[in-house]
Amino acid sequence: MAVVATGMVAAILFHFVAHPSQGDEAPAHTRSVLLAVLAIAMTYYGYLGFRRSFDREPQLVIDSDGILLGFGRNRRFAWRDVEWVRLRRLAFRPQLQIALTPDAFVAANLALSMWNLDDGLRPVRGTPAAVLVRDNGLDTSARAMLDAVRAFRPNLVKT
Repeated sequence: MAVVATGMVAAILFHFVAHPSQGDEAPAHTRSVLLAVLAIAMTYYGYLGFRRSFDREPQLVIDSDGILLGFGRNRRFAWRDVEWVRLRRLAFRPQLQIALTPDAFVAANLALSMWNLDDGLRPVRGTPAAVLVRDNGLDTSARAMLDAVRAFRPNLVKT
């Protein structure tokens, strides 16, 4: 994704270089403003992609001490802070839902995105203190993550 985003920014810059006559009216022209906004967004996503590609820290660790959520937040939740864990599917992709105690959720300040853009963590609709972990790009599948929770705390697994 980072390479695609960078390529899109290069295409936008090439467009402005190849058609300099449209550059004269850039601030007022709707198309130019739209292209500039898209270039800023793609630059941001390219930056995120390149930064994450060099980050080799595990994004989710489930062990005897609890659950560690990476994704740039690096918050550990002890097993006493986890209310339940379940596996849900969104289209074909399984996703792990982790419900936390309200106090632990607020104290962690996970800064979940309201728009769910380019993030492995999402809020769970209808459950105020739950986090959805997408396994897109992770080295461990959601099924394996659920099995790890089941190995340490089988009473927390909810169907």
